[in-house]
Amino acid sequence: MNNLNSWLFWPDQVALSLLALFFLLTIFLYAARIPAHSVILSVCNLAGHALRFTARWLMVTAEGLRQRNKTVLLAHGQAEVTSQVEREFERVSALVSKELGEYPALQRKMMDELTRIEDDYLKCGEVPPPPPEWVDALSTIANLKSGGDIAKKMLDDLHKSVQKIHDKTISEYRKAYEGRHKILKGLMPLWRSVDKVVKNLDTNMVNLGSNAKAIDAHMTRYEEMRAKTDKSEHTLAISAFVQLGISSLVMLIAVGGAFINFKLIALPMSEMVGASDYITSNLRTSDVAALVIVLMEATMGVFLLESLRITHLFPTIASMNDQLRKRVMWAALILLIILAGIESSLALMRDMLIADKAAMLHDLATVQPIVSDSLLTHIPMIGQMVMGFVLPFVLAFVAIPLEVMVYSLRTVAGVLLVMLMRAISFVLRFSAMILHRLGRILVSVYDISIVLPLLLERWVISLRGSASPKPAKLTPGRAS
Repeated sequence: MNNLNSWLFWPDQVALSLLALFFLLTIFLYAARIPAHSVILSVCNLAGHALRFTARWLMVTAEGLRQRNKTVLLAHGQAEVTSQVEREFERVSALVSKELGEYPALQRKMMDELTRIEDDYLKCGEVPPPPPEWVDALSTIANLKSGGDIAKKMLDDLHKSVQKIHDKTISEYRKAYEGRHKILKGLMPLWRSVDKVVKNLDTNMVNLGSNAKAIDAHMTRYEEMRAKTDKSEHTLAISAFVQLGISSLVMLIAVGGAFINFKLIALPMSEMVGASDYITSNLRTSDVAALVIVLMEATMGVFLLESLRITHLFPTIASMNDQLRKRVMWAALILLIILAGIESSLALMRDMLIADKAAMLHDLATVQPIVSDSLLTHIPMIGQMVMGFVLPFVLAFVAIPLEVMVYSLRTVAGVLLVMLMRAISFVLRFSAMILHRLGRILVSVYDISIVLPLLLERWVISLRGSASPKPAKLTPGRAS
């Protein structure tokens, strides 16, 4: 209350004091109207220009980042398509050298078999038998004018001869047909061989055609990438998003396997390192040791796949000569086998610890446990040992999705960063527009607060305008 009275001219008359303060404040605001307008508009324009400049800088930076991402993305896509084309050419080369390389010998074989088929086919032709000799004899007997016993005897002899000749001719004819049938039967393997050769050639040509189509498709993609078209960029970006999703899912599964692996060796490691040894208040040394073993297994798997040139995360390993690279491969494989053996033994130790704990609990109990030495009691132990030996080799393949994730994450991060910068630029431009309008609004609000002096000013200006004398019009008669 005392602070309020200090602002009053007449503490006993509050209303009159407030009216006087309002009058003085209005006069002050009216006097400072033009500078206040200038300050408000200058501050809003300054902030708006700063936001526009920042938005423009973000847009330029986003465009430069997009161009760099496009260059890297197209380069990676060209390298991938180049490797695919090389593999297709290797397949075509292998097909040509393996199948079509023997084409001259195959052609000679086919021509020989076709020649044999043609010769055998000509041999199968039916040759008409020659006319029998007894036809002339019958004609001679028929021309005899008188018969008798001589003619009868001749006819009997002729009948016997004809019968013998007929039987002999039929036998020879059947033998000839049997020979022709044997020749035709012998042609079947040749026909099958020719048919097999033709089918193999047809299959090879179809495979060669499919490889050629695949090469054409890859070359079309390569040409689009060389032309740096937006379609190829969009396709590669979408492919990067898909690969990142798939590799992330596989990595999540691998993390689950690593967690199971960690739990499998955490208990025996606590007995080896010490369960009461803590690095921090909640982090035990045994857990760190088990985690280190799991990470070492994954690292050896990465080095193994790198030395096999399946992945390309480390250019140093890829650039080694074959002899040194094989040494690295064998070293990584041996270390991985050793770690797998250690983990299998730790899994066995875990089963033994659990069995000892169960035996101790049974000893403390009043009821004696039933001792069983059946094979079923050893199945969990065998399963844990097998799992402990197999899981390191399974985790070794985590390098493949890791490589895909690393290469695709850069593209995805670049695309998302460009989108974020463009979104921030849009927000800044929108904020600059709001500030520009806000300056005009604040000027109007300022004028509303001094509306009475402004109305008085307009009234005075209107009175002055009406009181000012109008210029007299000159008449033509008075002009001298």
